[in-house]
Amino acid sequence: MLAEQEYGGHSSLHDDAMAERLGFKAGPIEGPTHFSQFAPLLGKLWGKDWFERGCLSAHYQNMVVEGEAVRAFAAIPPDGAKSTRVWAEKSDGTPVLEASASIGAGRTLLDERLASLKPPEKLVILAKLKVGMQGAVEERVRMDADQHMGALYPFSLNQKLAVITENSPWYSDAAASPWGRPIIPLEMVSVLAEYSSTQAAFPTKGPAIGLFADQEIRMIEGPLFVGEDYILRREIAALSESKRTESYWVRTRIFDATGKRQVAEMLLNHATLKHSYANYDAERAAL
Repeated sequence: MLAEQEYGGHSSLHDDAMAERLGFKAGPIEGPTHFSQFAPLLGKLWGKDWFERGCLSAHYQNMVVEGEAVRAFAAIPPDGAKSTRVWAEKSDGTPVLEASASIGAGRTLLDERLASLKPPEKLVILAKLKVGMQGAVEERVRMDADQHMGALYPFSLNQKLAVITENSPWYSDAAASPWGRPIIPLEMVSVLAEYSSTQAAFPTKGPAIGLFADQEIRMIEGPLFVGEDYILRREIAALSESKRTESYWVRTRIFDATGKRQVAEMLLNHATLKHSYANYDAERAAL
């Protein structure tokens, strides 16, 4: 569904031709697509609590392309436990993601990954970013059932629900929902949180291609509702570097329409491919 995705005036990694140019076999499915696979498992473990106070904290391991089968797993926690390990793998056993799932507050997989990060040596694409930097404005967003979600997400919620991996009447039928209103699926919370992300105006260099490397979505007073207004506030939580990427970790806090009550948040590691930025080698050598 992201084959037509655009940002920064160019195609994304989800375009097959762009992916092949960067050394991948095809455009991958977006990582949070897999979050929907865990909803029935974690709902069975923790019931309604999962949708109101649940957190899924994931490290993406291998890309998945259209047509590949993926299976989701959850370890059954001891009675009364508020966290467990979950993971996904392809039909041949190739790991797709590893994650922690939990209810309420508590240390997550990405908390551990953040704590283990080493300071980046020489950032080029992200040289102007600083930890603690905030988005330029508060962003006001909503997701209606038939709302086209823009260049980043060129589809609507209803179009997603027509092909979603694990559907639920809670996503579209107010009468079926325990809250009396349709709720936004966990994977589409990612869409809601990224829909207006260009308004943050974080000063990164480009054009360059990025991907999601780590992602955590936490409900605080959830779930989020279709047709509800929300306010987003963003902040750079961390900067990191690998052999192939420069990363900026953004924490997006989601508030109700008054801006006074936080209802959810997302932590996302935007990993930018160094070799996708044309001037990378020259600019790094000049540092």
